[in-house]
Amino acid sequence: MPEAPSEALARLARAHGVATEYWDWRGNHVTVATDTIRAVLAALDIDAADGAATEQALADKDLEAWRRVLPPVIVMRESWTPWVPVHVPEGDAVEARITLEDGTIRELQAMEPGETREIDGLPTSEVTVELPGDLPLGYHQLQITYGAGRDTQATVIVTPERLELPAALAHDRAWGLTTQLYSVRSERSWGLGDVADLAELGTWAVRQGADFVLINPVHAAEPVSPMEPSPYLPTSRRFVNPLYIRVEEVPELGYLSAAQHQLVEWHSDDARRLNKLDHLDRDGSWQSKQAALRMIFRTESTHRRRRDLESFIEREGQPLVDFATWCAITAERGTEWPDWPAKLQDPRSDAVAAERQRLAEDVDFYCWMQWVVQSQFLDAQRELRSAGMSLGVIQDLAVGVHPRGADAWALGDVLAQGMSVGAPPDDYNQLGQSWSQPPWRPDRLAESGYQAYRDLLRTSLRMSGGLRVDHILGLFRLWWVPEGKKPLEGTYVRYDHEAMVGILALEAHRADAVVIGEDLGTTEDWVRDYLADRGVLGTSVLWFERTDDGGPRPPEAYRTLALASVTTHDLPPTAGYLQGEHITVRGELGLLTRPLAEEQKIDAEQREAVLAELRSRGLLRPGTSVDDQVDALHKFLTWSPSKLLGVSVNDLAGDVRTINQPGTDEEYPNWRLPMSGPDRKPTTLDDLMVSRRAKRLIRAVTRRGDS
Repeated sequence: MPEAPSEALARLARAHGVATEYWDWRGNHVTVATDTIRAVLAALDIDAADGAATEQALADKDLEAWRRVLPPVIVMRESWTPWVPVHVPEGDAVEARITLEDGTIRELQAMEPGETREIDGLPTSEVTVELPGDLPLGYHQLQITYGAGRDTQATVIVTPERLELPAALAHDRAWGLTTQLYSVRSERSWGLGDVADLAELGTWAVRQGADFVLINPVHAAEPVSPMEPSPYLPTSRRFVNPLYIRVEEVPELGYLSAAQHQLVEWHSDDARRLNKLDHLDRDGSWQSKQAALRMIFRTESTHRRRRDLESFIEREGQPLVDFATWCAITAERGTEWPDWPAKLQDPRSDAVAAERQRLAEDVDFYCWMQWVVQSQFLDAQRELRSAGMSLGVIQDLAVGVHPRGADAWALGDVLAQGMSVGAPPDDYNQLGQSWSQPPWRPDRLAESGYQAYRDLLRTSLRMSGGLRVDHILGLFRLWWVPEGKKPLEGTYVRYDHEAMVGILALEAHRADAVVIGEDLGTTEDWVRDYLADRGVLGTSVLWFERTDDGGPRPPEAYRTLALASVTTHDLPPTAGYLQGEHITVRGELGLLTRPLAEEQKIDAEQREAVLAELRSRGLLRPGTSVDDQVDALHKFLTWSPSKLLGVSVNDLAGDVRTINQPGTDEEYPNWRLPMSGPDRKPTTLDDLMVSRRAKRLIRAVTRRGDS
């Protein structure tokens, strides 16, 4: 057992939302080690190195609110009337007003002073201001004037009480496809699936009755080799990976000379050769695509296109300029920006401004590519909605960003340094996980009015009809692992979930989008109920849905507000799971804490329990093939009340290989495998759309309720 924290250290930790104990996945009570607690507090700029420092930090925490005139941010739901504490020198008159998002100014009434305390030698009074219950949804500014004309202000965020479902889902359910877009290659792809492939897949799927296509995160990766393969470890969550651009659909291509067109064709020929590989070559694809895009970028555009680009750059503002600057500097100096000269590590420095000027053409190029790729995703969404999809594209939001990426460089003040986001041990990852991502600092997020969080939500929602939030439990608490420690040596840090979920609901409401929370894993009992009350859908994966006695949960007992699916990207496709691929891979990689034979026995029993349930319901006959079992499992889910039903494109193809094996890095080809058939050989989108296997599985889903 680790050394338990002192009473004072435990109080300090709890005051800052740092857990000193928790219950693990097996129901065991775990005490967090003292050195872990101190490391996490240090990442929050809190000195708890010894007893004296801890006592001082406790005293500072007690005075924290009184040292502020206003809280850093006020988050409320519509129709709430919260009392906002205002701390001013004793005797100072207080005037209060709120400026609404549309510019309207409303005067507010400040109450008479209440309690008075001496703070840092100055008598300080607490005055309260009641916010009215008819404030509109949105982002407003509360301004306080006190004393001799001194002013301060705080952001007021009014969020929906509940995110209502889009009209198409209010009285019905929808099914759709889930896919890793980069892995779905067509004959026209430049080595990886792109936006045009998404539109093609979706247009085909809508003719089969599908209402959405849920894709992997398309956040930006590094602009140089080697490009990080994991879509869940991006360099930026605010911006998009230009690797998904379909070059032939950039309008300026039409203005190239014949010789330039020939060069683009040569680049496309090089890239399309990569479609024949049994693995994905992101670097090769990007090399060809970037060369072609640079040529197009230098071509004169029309006035209306230039105006659209200028409007995009103005809307995206300084964050886009920062991102493009980081990309331009990285192309020269490499991605290890902590090794850059110190003066270049601060995005606001004069040295960075000088580099931006020197590299102006490259900065413009990276801004231009963001405009192109986001425009293409927006066009794909419009196309799928016009074709008849009720939702269209559902984007995916990763948990965090690369520790040496663009966001870590530009947003370092709101990220905790020396920490990694992860997960404690659970049934499927018994050693715990560390995802090498710096977590948000809850305090800095609040002080900034959650601006960076708001920005990244808007980017994804602007291009989609829905958003899947990976590890949505992280909006409540995140597992922080101090640098140099094992994943199981971390602890939980709490966030203001009312703010995090509320802002998510507000942005989704404005986009008329559905939100799906990936709420798998160890969580507190009340969290899923809270999300449901706020209108956020959960995630139900068939293999994880069990009753209290460990048996398979009847589909009729699934949650209504949920995306139900047979599998997920952290498991093999269904055909592979039925053959124990996940146990075989984890055994080969040394990720099991029990003997391989024991794990295989337990897994076989659990799978057999599900198949027995299918047989008892007449969905499956003894001795049927794996394909028949895959179809039956999906038909089983059509009996659930869940609003959304997801069908993996890999299941349509009959794929068996695991897309990603949690807890590994280079030990397994995570995120590098193309869509393949049951023979483990790559197959194309063109083949999928005429596949009998795919059509049979779709019939199993669309003929719901039939035996």
